[in-house]
Amino acid sequence: MAALFGSRVRRLRTAAGLTQAELGERTHVVSTRITQIERASGAKPTFELARTLDTVLEADSLLVDMWPYVYREAFPDWSRAFMAYSERAVSIREYAAQVVPGLLQTRDYARAVLSLDPLLSGEQQLEERVTARLGRQDRLRSPDRPELWVVLDEAVLRRPIGSHSVMRAQLYRLLEAAAEPGITVQVLPFDQGGHEAMGGSLTLLTLPRDDEVAYKEGADFGQLVEEPQDVKHYALSYDRLRAVSLPPLMSLDMIRTVMEGNHRGASVPSRSERRRVAQEQLQQSGGWQLRRGGRRYTRRRRRP
Repeated sequence: MAALFGSRVRRLRTAAGLTQAELGERTHVVSTRITQIERASGAKPTFELARTLDTVLEADSLLVDMWPYVYREAFPDWSRAFMAYSERAVSIREYAAQVVPGLLQTRDYARAVLSLDPLLSGEQQLEERVTARLGRQDRLRSPDRPELWVVLDEAVLRRPIGSHSVMRAQLYRLLEAAAEPGITVQVLPFDQGGHEAMGGSLTLLTLPRDDEVAYKEGADFGQLVEEPQDVKHYALSYDRLRAVSLPPLMSLDMIRTVMEGNHRGASVPSRSERRRVAQEQLQQSGGWQLRRGGRRYTRRRRRP
């Protein structure tokens, strides 16, 4: 992608009748930096430089649109493979253990989360990471957007990230997202205790031909799982998490309560109350019927 980006810059520069030195002067970099970009050597262009090149060369957002793919090349192979799978996925199921998933983050929340990285080199790198993360949200606004099902650990709601206003806006964004077609949000309350996915976050992607891949992530690691038998194991774990989480409507009530209560004192319904409300919702929709403790479930069909 860096080579393709460089060739596009060279072609646009030539069409504009500019030398490398002239383009460098107009974009406020030395001519050798333009040479590096066109030859795909040296450091990759920053987002700001890509945007400036796009403007000066009148590329009609071509270079800006290409930049995330160039940026991605700095990631390990397995991480890039996961991003590529995500762009093709027709269904995304995600369990978030610590922070709101990137697909539903606000800009300020994303900035606050990414700024916690101790290896961050500076403001410019932070802005590039924020831009790249928010750019992935475009899929949720596209005609072929995937179905998104998110299970949030209660810790995601309780742990304040950034200022109070940043956190409040992020919780409000969750409420907005849950009202959108194809997006479901559930909360896994603390009182559910231990579970199989406690080691970190988990994402399951369903691809167009019903193939599935899984991605596990912790504070300092990420693992792409493609072996079908292993993916099946993680899919079962995720289904168990969904079964014991608060039903969607109760989950939204809890998010709203935390948001309005400044992250303190949000009440969690008892298990018996959750079970009663869940059963009522499921009976109304003809959906899944829970059995003892919510850990096993079967499909209940409507009568004709």
